[in-house]
Amino acid sequence: MQLQNHLIAKIPFQQATRIGREITPRLLVLHDTAGRLDKGNSADFLRNHARVSVHFVLERDGSIEQQVPTNKHASHAGRSSYKGASGVNGFSIGIEIVNPGLMTSLDGATATTWFGQNFDIIDHGIQYAETPHHGAGWWMPYTEQQIASLTELLRCLCSDISTIEDIVPHWFISPGRKIDTNPLFPLDSIRALILGRDDPAADKADEGSKPTPSGRDDLAMIHAPGDSLNMRRWPSFAPNVLQSIPHGTVVPVMRAGVFEGRDWIKVVYGGIEGWVVKSHTKQTGAPT
Repeated sequence: MQLQNHLIAKIPFQQATRIGREITPRLLVLHDTAGRLDKGNSADFLRNHARVSVHFVLERDGSIEQQVPTNKHASHAGRSSYKGASGVNGFSIGIEIVNPGLMTSLDGATATTWFGQNFDIIDHGIQYAETPHHGAGWWMPYTEQQIASLTELLRCLCSDISTIEDIVPHWFISPGRKIDTNPLFPLDSIRALILGRDDPAADKADEGSKPTPSGRDDLAMIHAPGDSLNMRRWPSFAPNVLQSIPHGTVVPVMRAGVFEGRDWIKVVYGGIEGWVVKSHTKQTGAPT
């Protein structure tokens, strides 16, 4: 991705009805659409609304639509403040992620949205969570495609807009009024990856694992015939994929541990460290 004249090249631009004055963005603000999951539903609503607008809409399949140039005011944050400065719309870029938001469940099998749509909890990986910022409820995970596309978009914006200071969820700038993004969003890891800050989940994985001894046995071959294996930022199937490693690739093993009953190993590929499921690798000796 590359920013050209305040538009991301190769991302469709469909101009929103409500576009304001020129701004100098300091923040990237992340939102949940809290609407239906059908592709285009939230994008159409936000694009055509007379009082609300946003810079980017990110669909469940990872596709993105830009609706407001990055140097123009969009009405996405409402009453908000950041470091004592109110009216965050005046210095931020808003990114809406398609997600149903807070849901309720009477039977633990089906979750219901505020607009009455039901989702099977197991089929959609919906989880119960409670935090001081969100309260209690049932929440749908973000897709790996969304996290991958969002990471690429954030990296582009932070690289090409020198005034960006931080990445924050809506609840951070409107505490007590907003609860998006939801508790399942990997905020700390996203900020660590893009802004170079500490990643608590990755640090916790290192603390809960052991370094492998040096020698002939600290190499592993990726075993995913006809496919590739996802390397993850921490040992979990949450949306945290760093990259994919092709079948047959031999990689150095740095650490090993058991997380949620499954063996994981930390490897190095393409100069990046990450975790893979050990059962999809084969131990191999050092090259001669």
